[in-house]
Amino acid sequence: MSNSVAKAAPRDADTRVTPMMAQYVEIKAANPDCLLFYRMGDFYELFFADAEIASRALGIVLTKRGKHLGDDIPMCGVPVERADDYLQRLIGLGHRVAVCEQTEDPAEARKRGNKSVVQRGVVRLVTPGTITEDRLLEPGRANALLAIARVRVSEAEWSYGIAAADISTGAFTLSEAGESALAAEIARIEPSEIIVGEAIWSDDRLRRMLEETRIAIAPVGRDAPDGSAERRLMDYFAVATLDGFGALSRAETAAAAAAIVYIERTQIGAKPPLGFPVRFRRGATMEIDAATRANLELTRTLSGHRDGSLIACIDMSVTPAGGRLLAERLAGPLTDPAEIAARADAVAFFLGEPELRAQTRAKLKAAPDIARSFSRLALGRGGPRDLAALRDGLRAAREVSQSLAHLPDAPSHVVAAARDAGLVPPTLVDLLTQALADELPLNRRDGGFVRKEFEPALDETRALRDESRRVIAGLQTRYSEIAGTRQLRIKHNNFLGFFIEVQQAQGEKMLRPPFDTEFIHRQTMADAMRFSTRELGELESKIASAADRALALELEVFDRLAAGVLAQGEAIKAASAALACIDVAAALAELAAARDWTRPMVDASHVFSIEGGRHPVVEASLKQRGEAFVGNDCLLAQATDQAGLIAVVTGPNMAGKSTYLRQNALIAILAQMGSFVPAAEARIGVVDRLFSRVGAADDLARGRSTFMVEMVETAAILNQAGDRSLVILDEIGRGTATFDGLSIAWATIESLHERNRSRTLFATHFHELTQLTKKLPRLVNLTMRVTDWNGQVVFLHEVVKGAADRSYGIQVARLAGLPQDVVDRAQTILAELEAGERRAPVQRMIDDLPLFAVAAAPPPAPPKADALRQALDALSPDELSPRAALDALYAIKRLRSGETER
Repeated sequence: MSNSVAKAAPRDADTRVTPMMAQYVEIKAANPDCLLFYRMGDFYELFFADAEIASRALGIVLTKRGKHLGDDIPMCGVPVERADDYLQRLIGLGHRVAVCEQTEDPAEARKRGNKSVVQRGVVRLVTPGTITEDRLLEPGRANALLAIARVRVSEAEWSYGIAAADISTGAFTLSEAGESALAAEIARIEPSEIIVGEAIWSDDRLRRMLEETRIAIAPVGRDAPDGSAERRLMDYFAVATLDGFGALSRAETAAAAAAIVYIERTQIGAKPPLGFPVRFRRGATMEIDAATRANLELTRTLSGHRDGSLIACIDMSVTPAGGRLLAERLAGPLTDPAEIAARADAVAFFLGEPELRAQTRAKLKAAPDIARSFSRLALGRGGPRDLAALRDGLRAAREVSQSLAHLPDAPSHVVAAARDAGLVPPTLVDLLTQALADELPLNRRDGGFVRKEFEPALDETRALRDESRRVIAGLQTRYSEIAGTRQLRIKHNNFLGFFIEVQQAQGEKMLRPPFDTEFIHRQTMADAMRFSTRELGELESKIASAADRALALELEVFDRLAAGVLAQGEAIKAASAALACIDVAAALAELAAARDWTRPMVDASHVFSIEGGRHPVVEASLKQRGEAFVGNDCLLAQATDQAGLIAVVTGPNMAGKSTYLRQNALIAILAQMGSFVPAAEARIGVVDRLFSRVGAADDLARGRSTFMVEMVETAAILNQAGDRSLVILDEIGRGTATFDGLSIAWATIESLHERNRSRTLFATHFHELTQLTKKLPRLVNLTMRVTDWNGQVVFLHEVVKGAADRSYGIQVARLAGLPQDVVDRAQTILAELEAGERRAPVQRMIDDLPLFAVAAAPPPAPPKADALRQALDALSPDELSPRAALDALYAIKRLRSGETER
């Protein structure tokens, strides 16, 4: 949460500042929690503490304007035309901004006196969760505002309502959760801003949890009473009852009302086109807690970047709406096998039709973000380019609909989406095409966006504005013919405006009939006379106001076009959603084709069987370097099993244990979101909850050590995992003393086996745990295959049955670059420790072994020559025939195994 509250000057000092500063202070006092962008001409100015905050945040010069109580008033400003750039930076830092505009014409203010201040007012509050501008939004990421409300369900239990509203697209979803699931829901939605009532914010435990999300928090007033909350929703959506929204709980209704109140407050009169609230049903998606999402790097890496995450690896969508839908599906994988299969059917359809897929993706690529353009138009913030975006997007939707709607083999998901894509009448697209010019300004008030010949009155006005010289030249020619002289000229000055000037002799003639009926004498000069005409006077008036009238006519056209668009709101929203669905299906098919992914089988059993599974992100990274990924199998349950196996995975660091654990979790997520997966074959019984404890870090803000964080996450798993869960645990117990850690890991395995019965991957360096297979029937041992070549560890990245005989820690340390004398000393200590287990306590070693400081480092030994090295050195690969190369390979294998050639 960012505290961007900038205290204005005290109200009792209003009389000691200028009228303008008094106005500023009054407006600032009404918006104390926002930075105030105060419009002055072509700049937004900030004063007092606001100026100091903005100057630091934006890196702009802090100046001063006038004095207050004898002190200079700090001031800084940003140009109006570049305000979006500065807003983006301030919003990114968690600030909120009140945009204060001039609400009257300065000419009207001058009528009240020279010292009168132009009336101003806040027209909008800009907060992280309520922005709509393209330049402030990430195209492929939803921008949700999350409202949380709670109601008491018993003496010791609260229920939490969660409302997520994205005013940039109109999406509005509701859900309900207990306190233990609240953090997971926030992580699933990944909002840009969270609003909570006083009661929640004053709860220390909840406030700490919210602050840990590092999301902007907006504490608001008390939650509205039930009746008031219901009335607020009915008024906003113009309905007489909430029954049509489903059986909303009290908590959901309260959260929805809180979101609406905040939106109305920030939009100040503008009404975002939110869709009717859609209830998110718990259990319909795989539950993934916040720690697991972070550990698996689904949307952000552990360092906070999108690059390197799973979403960045798999996102081959070509539309912003498709990117947002893909992220939504990744955040909430389904648990209904039938719905999962329907999504996979759509992917399989496009995978089997490469030419159709390419054509469809090309059409989709031409479709702008019509959902966000529509929302801006509904809010009155849209411009000509938003109309053009709707024109192009709806044209693409119609083309996609026509190409897909009647295909005989298309699955139901594709047919339904294609039908919805074509719901908008083609007449709207045709109207926008006829009305909009080829080159469009960003803002409608810049004008010039209506195509020539679309509006005759506008064309005439533009002619007066843009072609005044040609019009005047035409009049000059006609008047010259009437007056009978080629010396007639039409001129202009600020005093007379447009006038006709002729030589003195010709002027005397024009004062008499019949010329005096056409020409009106205005001024006599020493050698010339000046005249006017009624026509010229009317033309002057038209030319003077032509620019204003042209803009007014264009704005009328804009309003008519926007009204036509808004009248088709439901069809446009359906078309946008349909294009997103088609884009995701085609993108996942493109992904499967490019990376050789296969369709998984997802059913209602407990099975978890993967053959040749691969980590999608690591594989993509290796491929860029020209290296191959070694696939591995994973069996955690057969189709007939009612509980999962626990696979204890041993092996050295860097051998790939963590990668193996993560890849199986990611395959489950991908399968249940409806995607194909990186595996030769995969069959997965629906995973209802996914838990991952892979790595941990200190939580210094809460006074937690790495080990404490590890134990908290492990406790959450043991308290919540069930027989349909998938659990991934890496190095449990390594953050404390050896025997303590071993004991905790031992007891954790027993609990998972006997009580949770989850499908589990458990990586460890405690080799003693591998002996538990003798006691626990659903425990199996897996190890990472490695080899030791002349003291050098070689990682083969293969997972095989069995247990590791050692951890190869010293070899890994050598690879990491530890000094050779340190490595040698470690080997000496290790040998003594291993021997000490059989014949002497550690204390004897401490007494007998020489200190590291006095242990002389042996001189480096020359590499040993052996038969294998000599055989390799003797080979010349470029000169070998295929048969000779094969014979040489067999000879090397015999040397390696100690055989002698006969």
